[in-house]
Amino acid sequence: MPRILIIDDEEDIRFSLKGILEDEGYDVMEVPSGEEGLELIFKVDLVFLDIWLPGIDGIEVLKKIHEVLPDLPVVMISGHGTIETAVQAIKIGAYDFIEKPLSLEKVLLVVEKGLELARLRQENRELKSCLSHKVSEVSGNSYAIKNLKKLIRQVAPTDAWVLITGENGTGKEIVARSIHRQSKRASKPLVAVNCAAIPEELIESELFGHEKGAFTGAVEAKKGKFELADGGTLFLDEIGDMSLKTQAKILRILQEQRFERVGGNKTIQVDVRVIAATNKDLEEEIKKGNFRQDLYFRLKVFPLEVPPLRERKEDIPILIDEFIQFLSQEHNFKPLKFSKECLSILKNYPWPGNVRELKNFIERMFILYQGKTIFPEDLPGDYLTDNKTDHQEQTEIKLLTELPKNFKQAKSEFEKCFLAQRLKEVNGNITELAKLIGLERTYLYKKLKYYNLLK
Repeated sequence: MPRILIIDDEEDIRFSLKGILEDEGYDVMEVPSGEEGLELIFKVDLVFLDIWLPGIDGIEVLKKIHEVLPDLPVVMISGHGTIETAVQAIKIGAYDFIEKPLSLEKVLLVVEKGLELARLRQENRELKSCLSHKVSEVSGNSYAIKNLKKLIRQVAPTDAWVLITGENGTGKEIVARSIHRQSKRASKPLVAVNCAAIPEELIESELFGHEKGAFTGAVEAKKGKFELADGGTLFLDEIGDMSLKTQAKILRILQEQRFERVGGNKTIQVDVRVIAATNKDLEEEIKKGNFRQDLYFRLKVFPLEVPPLRERKEDIPILIDEFIQFLSQEHNFKPLKFSKECLSILKNYPWPGNVRELKNFIERMFILYQGKTIFPEDLPGDYLTDNKTDHQEQTEIKLLTELPKNFKQAKSEFEKCFLAQRLKEVNGNITELAKLIGLERTYLYKKLKYYNLLK
């Protein structure tokens, strides 16, 4: 049964309240002072707290409880309470307020509802933790990913700033979230800013906030991303797309961790860890005059490079399985499977859009074939034609430039060349090809496989 703590200096109140709760089967602890109560709060599921106490009063005890255990339900009790006191307690974080003499029904009802709220909060926290783990975990067993995970584990517990580089779609934000999740700041927010998506004239307001009336449309004061990330992590995505003017202001803020809101004159101090990411070669951008060298070295305390998917092909089946499980749960799809031939084709596809393209591809396959096994003939044409090897390209050229030795060879080579050319014309769509040349699809697929035109 849940354990309940009573903090009250009146022995009669503690005795009667303990009796009521124990009769309902609850495990009850009781102490006469706030100091003693604070030593026990980590062991209980709900607290009854008197406002008037010797030593630390109930309001101060409530504040201390809320600082370390914000989800612990605290029910304030008092025989001399006022509306102002009750409102103050609720604002600080009390779950409810009960006046003495205590009503049996009220006590039992508030305990039941308070414990239910605590249970829901716990479930919500676990769900968020689960979802956070899903979206902030770098997946794969390739050497490149194992090394990346090792570096993340090393840098995450520190406050070092990190610069993440890599092509679009490689998962730079996932790396940033993984660093934050394993850091000492994990309980504080990670605030992401897409520097490429914010117009230059608005980026200062987005980053530093603004005061009411600072510009047309500023009808109320607004906190900026730096302020929202105080105590946590600020993720500056696509940092290479930030204008030079904004770069200069960012550099100053990053160095001092102090700023003023747009239209304001009050200096705001923050404690923010910065993780930046870009798909650009910043050293080249510096040479072109598009990026400040001093900002580059300020951000590049600990560089991390996320490899493209084509350089870690052995991770593709792992990622496919993860995306199948994730999308099945998220959209209630019936699971699908890929044949070995399909997986071989997908491993050899260059994936120019990297992991993001792979995820979108799996979602596309779910829409078309959920609950089924996918074979090569089911794949979209672009994933077949782009898998053509250099050897196949050379064979097609050879077929067009060299004469065969006999009629059987000529027939076979012409058939292969004919099918290869027609397959290209329909962008690898086997169904369209079957209609175009008048062959039954299954027979056509066997022919294409025989001539190695599907690998």
